[in-house]
Amino acid sequence: DEDRIQRACQRLLKEEGCEVHMADDGVKGLAMLDEHHFDIILLDLMMPGISGLDVLPQVKTRHPDTVVIVVTGYATIEHSIEAMKKGAFDFIPKPFTPDQLRAVVEKSLQYTNALQDIAESKSRLRVMVNRLSEGVLTTDSNKLIVQANRAFLHMMGYHGEDVIGRNVSSVIDNEELLGAINETLTMTPETFAELTSEISIAHEDGEKYYSSRCSPFRSKSGSNIGTITVLHDITAVKKMDQMKSDFVSMVSHEIRSPMNSLLMQLKIIMDGLAGEVTEKQLEILERASGKILNLNNLVTELLDLSRIESGLIGHEKEMVNMEQLLADQQKFHTPYGKENNISINLEITEPLPPILANHQNIEEIFANLITNAIKY
Repeated sequence: DEDRIQRACQRLLKEEGCEVHMADDGVKGLAMLDEHHFDIILLDLMMPGISGLDVLPQVKTRHPDTVVIVVTGYATIEHSIEAMKKGAFDFIPKPFTPDQLRAVVEKSLQYTNALQDIAESKSRLRVMVNRLSEGVLTTDSNKLIVQANRAFLHMMGYHGEDVIGRNVSSVIDNEELLGAINETLTMTPETFAELTSEISIAHEDGEKYYSSRCSPFRSKSGSNIGTITVLHDITAVKKMDQMKSDFVSMVSHEIRSPMNSLLMQLKIIMDGLAGEVTEKQLEILERASGKILNLNNLVTELLDLSRIESGLIGHEKEMVNMEQLLADQQKFHTPYGKENNISINLEITEPLPPILANHQNIEEIFANLITNAIKY
C-alpha cells in the first residue's frame, strides 16, 4: 500500500522482463485475481481494509499454483511461520535492496518453472499412457486409484465418472485381479515379484480374455507405496487356440475311422480268414498293424488334448483307495512283465490314506509309469 515501494518494485521487475500489475489494497488485489492469473504475487502483510494474512488463503484457494512472496516490515518469526502455514513460498522484510528483491523473485521463477515442467511432464505422460492399447492402472498403498487409462476402464466395462481417488473395488469386479492387487501390496521389501494371471470378463459383445501383470511400486526406502497393473487383450489368441483345437479334433476324428477300419482288415488277413498267410507275411503285417496302432493311440491322445482345451472333459473327483488301485495295477501288468522277464512287486509299509482325485486319470498315470518301466 506504499506508493513509493510499489513504483520501485514495478520499475525493477519490468527491467527483469516481468509484466507487472499493481493494487494498493487486498480487496482490489482479489478482484484482479478474478480476471487474471498471476505467476508471482508480492503481498504486503499490513494493508488497510484486509490484511495480507487474510488475503493469502484466498489466493491459494483460487490459484493454488501461484507463488506468493510475503513483504512485511514486521518480519518476526511468528509472522513468517503463519504466512508459510497459509501457503506463502518465501518472505522479504522491509526495507529491502534491489538485489534482495531480484534474488527472491529469481528463486520464485525457478520454482514456478519447475512446477510447469512437472505439470507438462505429467501431462505428456498421461497422454502417452492414455494412448496405450494395454490397460494401465496405478494405485496408492490404500488401493485408491492414482491413474487408470481409457483402455483399462474399457476392459473393465466401466463408463462412469472420473475414477481418480476412488477405491479399486468400485471399478474392478474381478476377484482374481483384486486379489493380485491385495497380494502385491502385502509383499515385503525383500520381495519383488510380478504376479501374472489370465482373467476373463464378460462384455456386451462377448467374453474377453486378458493377461494381467501386477507389480509393486516402491519408494526409495523399499516400502510399498502402491501398485502398477497392466492388462493385455489376448482374446484373439484364445480364439485362434480354440480354432486350432477344433481343427485338430476334426482331423483326428476323420483319421480315426479309416485307421480302425484298416486295423480290422489287417486282423482278418493275419487270422487267415482271407487265405493262408506265410510267416514272413505275418511278420510284415504285425509290424504294420503295430505302427497303425501307435498312430491310432496318437490320434486318441490328440482328441483327449482337444477335449481338455475345450473344457469338454470333466475331472470329477472322488475318494480313491490307493492300495486297491495299486493292487489292481500290479495284477493287470504282471502277465506283460513276465513276457519280458520282469516281476512286479507291491510293498506297502504303512496304510495309505484315500486321496481325492479322478479315478481314471490316476489309473492312467500308474499304467503309463509301469508300462514304460517294463518297456525300457
